[in-house]
Amino acid sequence: MIPAGQRLLRLGGCSLLWRPRTLAVGAVLLVVAGALALALLGMGTIRLTPDRVLAGLMGSEDDGMATRIVRLLRLPRLLTAAIVGASLGAAGAAFQSISRNALGSPDVIGFTTGAATGAITGIVLFQTGPTETALAAVGAGLLTAFTVLALARQRGAGGGYRLILIGIGCGAVLTGVNTMLMVKGGIDQAMAAQIWLAGSLTGRSWSHVGPAFVAMLLLLPVLVVNARRLALLEMGTDIATGLGIHVGRTRMVAVLAAVGLTSVATASTGPIAFIALAGPQIARRLTRAPEVPILTGALTGAVLLLAADLLGQVAPFRLTLPIGLTTGLLGGLYLMVVLLQRDR
Repeated sequence: MIPAGQRLLRLGGCSLLWRPRTLAVGAVLLVVAGALALALLGMGTIRLTPDRVLAGLMGSEDDGMATRIVRLLRLPRLLTAAIVGASLGAAGAAFQSISRNALGSPDVIGFTTGAATGAITGIVLFQTGPTETALAAVGAGLLTAFTVLALARQRGAGGGYRLILIGIGCGAVLTGVNTMLMVKGGIDQAMAAQIWLAGSLTGRSWSHVGPAFVAMLLLLPVLVVNARRLALLEMGTDIATGLGIHVGRTRMVAVLAAVGLTSVATASTGPIAFIALAGPQIARRLTRAPEVPILTGALTGAVLLLAADLLGQVAPFRLTLPIGLTTGLLGGLYLMVVLLQRDR
């Protein structure tokens, strides 16, 4: 018997269950992302029409200026935003599944703050460059994740609410540490740290695209392969174990992949709020599917970050808002709406 909302596709001796609605939602998200990308590539001090944007992407020799602007300046920024948004969306879906809580995103439970602590330590104390700062952010993010998970374990299992509360506590402590580091540093280092903390896509180059893309290419398939096991884990540890799931190994593999995606994304742009929190939840509402929305969450995260970048560039009074500030404002409004709906 085929479950409701699914279709069966037979290919020789293989059978594949798929959801038409999920596929349609994914296709629509790709189209929206393409439209946002086209708008962003044409936006800036020098406005480019869609035909000039396409000519720049194709490397037209007749319009050398458009080619240089698109390929050297705007395309790396666009790809960084899309990859970081997708990484955060997928990581948020994994963390929310592991914690069985909609608030279980890396920016809420302190993993993003931990990565920021590593970057600020490097900037303020050691005057590190972009590469060293990124490595420090990745290392500190992983260390924070292991610390939170170790503290959240209770009699061999980490509870969902326990993980959230301990993560929020660790995040608060690390926020205080970040403030102390910036007070200790000189004015130049404090300004550099504050700019990094704001989260920004300004000045992104191909050197930022490469590491983020490689991390997504390596770690996203790990989450996709384990998505079904994560869905079974949401039913509870005892039930998942009874169904043959190795709970400890599945949880550890998913956490490592999600933390890796979050840390590299944070290293590429600085802390970006809201995307990991809202992306998976919006994807669930759009697809209405019980599975963990790894791929649709990644697509939604990419669309949200691209939309936030567009909104930041067209803000009134000629303000050019940092992407982290824009997503923070959107995230606060989103959280208020969700809480009011649940109250009602």
